[in-house]
Amino acid sequence: MQPEPSEIPIAPVWQSMLDRFMEMAVFESGLADNTLEAYNSDLTSYLAFLTSTGIVEPDDVKRQHILDYLITQRREGLSARSAARRLCAIRRFHRFLHEECLASTNPVTELDSPRQTWHLPDILSQTHMERMLAMPDTTTPEGIRDAAILELFYSCGLRISELANLPLRDVSLEEGAVRVRGKGSKVRLAPLGSQAANRLCAWLDVRTQGKVLDETLFLSKRGRRMGRTSIWRVVKRYAQAANLPQNVTPHMLRHSFATHLVDNGADLRAVQEMLGHADIATTQIYTHVSADRLQRAHKDFHPRG
Repeated sequence: MQPEPSEIPIAPVWQSMLDRFMEMAVFESGLADNTLEAYNSDLTSYLAFLTSTGIVEPDDVKRQHILDYLITQRREGLSARSAARRLCAIRRFHRFLHEECLASTNPVTELDSPRQTWHLPDILSQTHMERMLAMPDTTTPEGIRDAAILELFYSCGLRISELANLPLRDVSLEEGAVRVRGKGSKVRLAPLGSQAANRLCAWLDVRTQGKVLDETLFLSKRGRRMGRTSIWRVVKRYAQAANLPQNVTPHMLRHSFATHLVDNGADLRAVQEMLGHADIATTQIYTHVSADRLQRAHKDFHPRG
């Protein structure tokens, strides 16, 4: 049995270059931890493959070697999306080698990304979203906090890590916006809706009356920062209270935020900015969601559908 590429030691020259690339990615590119881990894993697999074929110098790598690696990975069950992600890491790695004069050529030039199969994200209807938002008991401190959490998810389209780590100082009720630190430490401004602003104002009044042992916006009963698991449980609890049919997650609220904006005529570039997407191609999935919903509605309700 042939060993897996990841089980083959990487040639020392490749390991040295990978270390230099990861150092650049950490200190210059400011990539998020998850992205750094994915790059390191993907490139380790790729460089082990090159080592196993006897290629230990950057200038020896040809376009066909990269294609051979990706084809091998696909045959072993790698999804199209994961293959595209690996090609992204490989492309960036070889560009780095070329820019740093560690290689005289870049073999990834004009290499197309693998075709991806996009899965439309699950969303809540506006009716279900409104039902869920009405569930917290706003006569209690916990209910006031939870109502603000749900409104902020839906008003700003935040990721769960962004909401959990949001400092109080980055919330401006006067400006009607929150400053969000997203992937790759990139900062964006997310507008607050009037309902979210009202819920936040109520929570801020309550927040000062209890223990405050952390600078994040949302605190537990003990005054400490709420972790992602605690916030996930908040979402699950009120989804169940609203008797919603879907398996609701915090990211579903983000998808719902974006889809409802597009449904109501929001400019795609504006939605891209609010979501913090680096590439508008990522945001365009929500136009497909809307088109898919229109087709289903036509099929279900038109006499000749």
